[in-house]
Amino acid sequence: MSVTAGVRVRVPAKVNVQLAVGAARPDGFHDLANVFLAVGLYDEITVTPADELRITCTGPDAAQVPLDHTNLAARAALALAERHGIDPRVHIHIAKDIPVAGGMAGGSADGAGALLACDTLWSLGSSRDELLAICAELGSDVPFSLIGGAALGTGRGEQLTPLEVGGSFHWVFAVADGGLSTPTVFREFDRRTEGTPVPAPSADPALLDALRTGDATALAGALSNDLQPAALTLRPSLADTLTAGMTAGALASLVSGSGPTTAFLTKDPDAAAKVAQVLLASGTCRTTRVATSPARGATVVERAGA
Repeated sequence: MSVTAGVRVRVPAKVNVQLAVGAARPDGFHDLANVFLAVGLYDEITVTPADELRITCTGPDAAQVPLDHTNLAARAALALAERHGIDPRVHIHIAKDIPVAGGMAGGSADGAGALLACDTLWSLGSSRDELLAICAELGSDVPFSLIGGAALGTGRGEQLTPLEVGGSFHWVFAVADGGLSTPTVFREFDRRTEGTPVPAPSADPALLDALRTGDATALAGALSNDLQPAALTLRPSLADTLTAGMTAGALASLVSGSGPTTAFLTKDPDAAAKVAQVLLASGTCRTTRVATSPARGATVVERAGA
């Protein structure tokens, strides 16, 4: 019996343990010092041959995911196909588990996952540098979704330097109702900093050292997000979530990326389970997720057919 050709790729969410933001550039982007850490919440992207390019999605909040060619997974397939003169007739199915519009790079993960899946399905054998170049064209967070682990992103976040991580870190993520638009949060950052000098962003040596040594307490003392004040201005209720998690025993809390998901670093799995339970009972978030970092980047987990 023949097996339908298909490729399934697993790709992780991320948390920004440092997000230092510079002033707006002439092109509208901001220079960043963005320390990414991949966490063990995953979307799975399955690509199979089809009569035309189409996208389907299942999982939490799947109804919020665009199923047209604005989806980064579709854009990834189109970009790769164009480079190689291929007709991108594939069905891309996204099994969603990363919070949607939550500041955890779920859309970027789908783009990176679809790119790797299509490259594998079409037997192109692209180098990592080739794939990363396409990722950078798709969006600032997409390259990190491909490589995972931990990395410092500079430029607008797409220029990556891998970082050493000396142990596991345990996280709780509190998922809010609704999303926050990343461009809107950056505009609020610009409004808040208008007329004041914005220093050039740089990575915090203490934070990099905490990652390298696997010291959760030291990492907790170094977490920072320059977009957090803007996110809290746009969604003041997130302050209650941050307070609830700290009261429950988290080592540190911060808004994840542009939000509205909030992240809580804990000392061990038991503490994470307690913080998640108390946060859920507090009524300050819609749901909670527990995850460990670092996690591998986009990875082929199944290949069927020839």
